[in-house]
Amino acid sequence: MFIRNGALVIISKVKKIKKVIKSIGFQIFCITLLIGLIPLFIMKSIISGSYETRMMEKMKMDLKYAGGILANQLGNNIYIEDGLTEKNIAEIEQIGDLYNGRMIVLNDSFKVIYDTYMADLNKYSISNEVFECFQGKKETAVYHNKSKNFLELTIPIVNNSENKTIGVIVMTVPTSSITTLVKEIKERFIILDFVTIIIVACIAYGVVVFITKPLKKVKESIDKIKDGNLNAQIEQGSFTELVQITDSFNGVLKQLKILDQSRQEFVSNVSHELKTPITSIRVLADSLLSQEDVPVELYREFMADISEEIDRETTIINDLLSLVKLDKTATEMNVEASSINDLIEMILKRLRPIARERNIEVIFESFRPVVGEVDKTKFSLALTNLIENAIKYNKDNGWVKVSLDADHKYFYVIVSDSGVGIPEDATDQVFERFYRVDKARSRETGGTGLGLAITKSVIVLHHGAIRLSSRLGEGSTFTVRIPLKYLP
Repeated sequence: MFIRNGALVIISKVKKIKKVIKSIGFQIFCITLLIGLIPLFIMKSIISGSYETRMMEKMKMDLKYAGGILANQLGNNIYIEDGLTEKNIAEIEQIGDLYNGRMIVLNDSFKVIYDTYMADLNKYSISNEVFECFQGKKETAVYHNKSKNFLELTIPIVNNSENKTIGVIVMTVPTSSITTLVKEIKERFIILDFVTIIIVACIAYGVVVFITKPLKKVKESIDKIKDGNLNAQIEQGSFTELVQITDSFNGVLKQLKILDQSRQEFVSNVSHELKTPITSIRVLADSLLSQEDVPVELYREFMADISEEIDRETTIINDLLSLVKLDKTATEMNVEASSINDLIEMILKRLRPIARERNIEVIFESFRPVVGEVDKTKFSLALTNLIENAIKYNKDNGWVKVSLDADHKYFYVIVSDSGVGIPEDATDQVFERFYRVDKARSRETGGTGLGLAITKSVIVLHHGAIRLSSRLGEGSTFTVRIPLKYLP
């Protein structure tokens, strides 16, 4: 469960993709629907508005034309104030009936001499438009009342022989027929809208299915991984972006498998490493308890072995505790400006006696004085592990070389040795916890398999990097790069 949860910590970050996938279908559907319907609504508005305007302009032109003819006929009657002829009245009635409107004729005294509705007959009517006609205006005045839906035309009656305005025709025509027709057209458009919405919705649904199908496969794979199936793979889709996503996801999944495997090995190794010294202690203790009058020499020998196993157990536990502390995100760093040269000299002073036991030469090469901001305790632990490993896994009469250099941004510590080396296929695994290239040799030298893991954790805490170059039987070279200025 610990291993599975460790892998799912990363998977939980990918769970956001599921929420995105759920909303993508709806978003695509809405966008496709809008793309299909917005042009329709715009065209409907333009067509209906344009049709209404054209119909209104046509009505105005027709009324102007009919009124102009009537005004010309009435203009030939010099004595319009004496009344209209039956022919004139018939023509006025005909135009009024044709347009379902009201026709009023005024003489030059502003008196109504004829009204098709007979409501204002022999009354006086003065308006701005009528007054302007008698002031000499020859054009027809048109007034459109949109709120009450009617057109009012004021047409001057001009006597052609005297070029004098002798009367005015006022035509009032309702426009409700046009408004009703436009309303009917809009209602028919509603039916067209409904049909179009259904068609566009079907197209949008098809687009959603086509686009989200590979995304649903991604979701299914994520669900499988969430359930602990790290063998799930995501099939690549036909979209370039989706191919990139699936490639990245499969890469992360591959790393998760490696992490899961290493976690399992870690638990197994921890159990084994902690159990081995305890088993040895138990065997030695049982041997002493099973014998009476144990010789002092044998007793001392067994107790020395027990003490050695206890020390080994303590070393493993201390290393594990160090890793736990270094793994904490809020690890406290006691950073201070330190002389890296003096720090390395101090470490080599402690380790040279171990090297002399096997006649291993330890060389320190410093190109310049280097002052870096480090946590001295933690960084000393990292370098000690590197140099001590170079000594432990070396050949008798061999050498270990430590070099220090710096540029304007980083300082570099390089630890090289003439030791047994590491196979090229294992260089990426040596920093894993409890990983050993040669397990038998590691136990002989007293290693716990945690040293390089601790070293890498310390370097990462300093925002640095470590690189290994090695070949089996030809020695190893570890290169450490640390920023001169520590960035919290």
